[in-house]
Amino acid sequence: MSAEARAALVGADPTMAALIERLGEIDIATRLRRRSEERPADAYGALLRAIVGQQLSTKAARTIFGRVVELFGGATPAPARLLEASEEELRGCGLSGRKVEYVRDLAVHVLEGELELERLGELSDEEVVAEIVAVRGLGQWTAEMFLLFHLERPDVLSGGDLGIRKAVQVEYGLEEMPAPTRVLEIGEAWRPHRSLASLYLWESLASVPVE
Repeated sequence: MSAEARAALVGADPTMAALIERLGEIDIATRLRRRSEERPADAYGALLRAIVGQQLSTKAARTIFGRVVELFGGATPAPARLLEASEEELRGCGLSGRKVEYVRDLAVHVLEGELELERLGELSDEEVVAEIVAVRGLGQWTAEMFLLFHLERPDVLSGGDLGIRKAVQVEYGLEEMPAPTRVLEIGEAWRPHRSLASLYLWESLASVPVE
């Protein structure tokens, strides 16, 4: 996500060029680091944190995940250790019954080798998404955010992200918020730098995606 990537976006799309000119250079490394500071550095911990934070505010997600960590002595619980905890203990941290099922399914996938976390970095974007969405409670959006922020893949565009859809509506002067498929169509011009384009779109709303 370098100056060359910005130049490519400027040359590929006049609307994106105007957005980049307006916002100036974005410090991508700082944004990635700031997001990572609130989330576990390992893949398993990042996905566990994603499940805990679903449909919650950033503050609430941080609080509940903190309680989960406290339950296991201050560290992200290994899959086997998490499965040893009772539903009552996990719900006592603030997890819903559904999320208890989801975090356990994640742990089972890892323990049984169905989700080989150490191999995700070697897989294509599409393969990573397929691996992640096979776990209950982990959907397309979570997989795309994992690609962008955890694996730091350069060409990720989440067409269904509400922030990106809103930013596209504003920047491209659309009467209505575009459908995810329309966002992806517009974003074809940004390949192979759609992650950088996404960050500019989020920045245009002075927001970042939360999970």
